[in-house]
Parts: sequence; C-alpha cells; structure tokens
Amino acid sequence: MTAPRLPLFLMLAGLLGLAGCSTHQPVSLYQLDSGSPAQPAQTAGMAVLLGPVVVADYLQRETLLQRQNDGSLQGSTDGRWAGSLSSDINQLMLRQVAGQLDSQRVVLAPGPSGFAPDVQVLLTITRLDSGKSQPAILDAQWRLIDRRGQVRDNRIVHLQEEHAGTTASQVQAQGVLLQHLAQQLSVALKPLANQPPVAAETPRKQASQPKPAAPEKPKMPMATPIRTDLEVFRF
Repeated sequence: MTAPRLPLFLMLAGLLGLAGCSTHQPVSLYQLDSGSPAQPAQTAGMAVLLGPVVVADYLQRETLLQRQNDGSLQGSTDGRWAGSLSSDINQLMLRQVAGQLDSQRVVLAPGPSGFAPDVQVLLTITRLDSGKSQPAILDAQWRLIDRRGQVRDNRIVHLQEEHAGTTASQVQAQGVLLQHLAQQLSVALKPLANQPPVAAETPRKQASQPKPAAPEKPKMPMATPIRTDLEVFRF
C-alpha cells in the first residue's frame, strides 16, 4: 500500500507559512531612557517654562534612523520608536530639569493659564542620532529668557556618547545625552532663581519737589520826574 498523499493545497499552505515566518521578523519598539531623576519636593521652587522645544524635522518620524559611515541616514530594520520622539524628549527634559532644580513648578510650554515663570527656556534639538559604528551625537541650543523678557544665556551644545553597537545600546546612549543636556541646562538656570520682583527693579520716582522759580524778568525802570530848583516865571 502507498502512503496517503497530502492534498496539494495543504502543502502550499505549509510552504507559505514557513516563508512568512522567515521574512516577517519581530520589530522592537524603543523609548528614550529618562534615567532616575530625583522627585522634586518643593512646591514653591523655581518657576520654569520649558519650551517651545523644537526638534529637527528629520527626527519627526517613528523610524529609528541609523547614521552610516558616509554620513547618510537609513531607517533601522529591527527597531522603531514606540511613539513620538518629540514627546519623549519633552518628558525626559521636564523630569530631569524638575529633579535637578527640586521644583514642582517646571512646566512644558505653553503652560497653564496664569503661570508666571521666572525663566523661559527656548530649546532647539538640531541633531540626535547614532549608528552601529557611529557614536550617539546630540547638537542643541538654548536661550534663557528672564521675567523681564531679557536674554540671560545663549548656548550651543555638542555632546557625544559611545555605545556597544546594538540598537538598544544606541537608544540608551541617546537618552544619556539628553540627561547630560538637562544637567547642563539646570546649572545655567539655578543662578536665575533669585531674581528680584519686577516691581522692585523699577526705580522709584523721586518725590515731587517744587519746581525752582523761574528767574524774574528784568523790570523796565519806571520814569521818575526830575526835580530841579529852577523856577519858571511867566510875564
């Protein structure tokens, strides 16, 4: 007797299933590591408005980009961001700065209604990427605006972090770079915590003093009759 043959469609289904398993590899999802920032305890600490935080256009995507040796960027085949990279950067910076300043009054722009910050941070991220053989690099710039609207600090930052080459180690290195950025930013913010109130900075108007009397105009001498001892006789 001959062994029963499997129907042709069952064989084809098995082959297609094997092909699907070999081509569709699982893709890992990644988020930036915010580290272990301290939980701020002061509810009346320094008031900081963080943002707007501008992130470079090429980072506005779910694809996790890989920097090549020639400087080009290619999408990763084994990983992508779990959500919005911009949102991850905002939250990481918020938690790190609040922890460094020990202040519960660090908020993301535009901030709640009626919030009066001591300092506003304008932050721009122009580069944040890495590659299997390329270190993680962060290029950023910040400007600190005090309560009077004056620029108190303007700084361009370039940071670099090595990694093990895997996608997971690259994402971890990028998170470490943002933590270093938050630490440097916090150091620049701390001296601005003791600003005097705006009202105190306005010089008080001098007490009104009586205006000095205008110099009197010289008076014209009055004509006075000239007296003589001569007498006039009429005939």
